[in-house]
Amino acid sequence: MKCILFVLLVLALTLAACAPKQEASSGAVLKVTDVTVEKTYSANDLKALGAVQASDKGVSYVGVPLKVLLQDAGIDPSKLSAVKAVASDGFTANYDPSLFLADNTLVDYARADGPLAEDEGTFRMVVPDQGGKLNPRILVEIDAIP
Repeated sequence: MKCILFVLLVLALTLAACAPKQEASSGAVLKVTDVTVEKTYSANDLKALGAVQASDKGVSYVGVPLKVLLQDAGIDPSKLSAVKAVASDGFTANYDPSLFLADNTLVDYARADGPLAEDEGTFRMVVPDQGGKLNPRILVEIDAIP
């Protein structure tokens, strides 16, 4: 009996190891939320909202202004006290109104010359001239704080 269980376990592990791997970026979504709203976006959803460029440290990024994304999610940016960007590793960056209402604060889905770099993920924040800590990569969530 133990031998049969062992063989089944080995077979199950072998089949799991041979299963096709799902690419994380192909189905990546960005969650935008506040206390009453939760909406998810794919890269194509962001592209449909428009394309604006902003440059930071010599790299031009393409994305959607954060305030436009918030409005599309049904959140009024003018009624917020802060916005928090959350990366996949748990890193967060907090923005006050002077940053999240700025026209050049973008949620990016590409570089001007092609896709985002692999270490940037599907989405990233770009807040020009604000330093790396306010520009999280591999962005997974935007939390609007009333």
